[in-house]
Amino acid sequence: MAQESVNPAFGPGEQSSYRVRYLGITAGTAQVTVGAHMKQWGQDVWPIVAVARSNDMLGVWPIKDKFVSYWQPESQRVVGSDLHADENGSRRRQRIKMEPDGKTAFVVKQKEGESPRESTREVMEGTLDVTGATFALRNRELVVGQEYAYPVFTGSKQFTLRAKVEGREVLGTAMGDKEVFKLSVKTEFGGNLASKRDMFVYFTTDSSHVPVRVEAEFALGTIVAEITDYKPGRSMTVARAENGG
Repeated sequence: MAQESVNPAFGPGEQSSYRVRYLGITAGTAQVTVGAHMKQWGQDVWPIVAVARSNDMLGVWPIKDKFVSYWQPESQRVVGSDLHADENGSRRRQRIKMEPDGKTAFVVKQKEGESPRESTREVMEGTLDVTGATFALRNRELVVGQEYAYPVFTGSKQFTLRAKVEGREVLGTAMGDKEVFKLSVKTEFGGNLASKRDMFVYFTTDSSHVPVRVEAEFALGTIVAEITDYKPGRSMTVARAENGG
């Protein structure tokens, strides 16, 4: 049995806060928290909770969304997710449960006032959600010029998220200057979230690989998320068996 930290970048208790700008105007906030160990569908997981809220002062298209990705630290995968969306007065829920075979996803969608709709989708083995792909990438050794790919399922669409480390630079943040890796990220969202160009994500170059800035140009406009506060989580070493270990 070999002892290896398969989650060197983050652990329970980590919390990152962001200011979100839309078309250059502060439009809201986002907060991402790694929760304490729990059981979900009989699996040991860390819930990664992302909450996004629009600025009430704007008075347009109010948003209050909560997305929970159930991260399994031993396997570096997700066992499913829960979405609670409240956008412009329209509420909906979505639950994705990855089946034990790793190649099937059970999806439940429900709009407020309507009956839930259930479906089963075939997915690539090792499929993640966008949050899971981001956190899996954080755990990798990032190398300038290298590309990384993860299969992603959103509940409606499947695609391969591709990220390339374009270089290193120093970026000014609310927490001071940070040395960062600049990554270009290709996604295949549709509708208002269809990308006009690659997204850019900036991770700190230390072992935590904290996302400090995200730039995205969608069909609905340009969105930039900038970190405003960060609290590290507990360092967790997870044991996993290796051949010959």
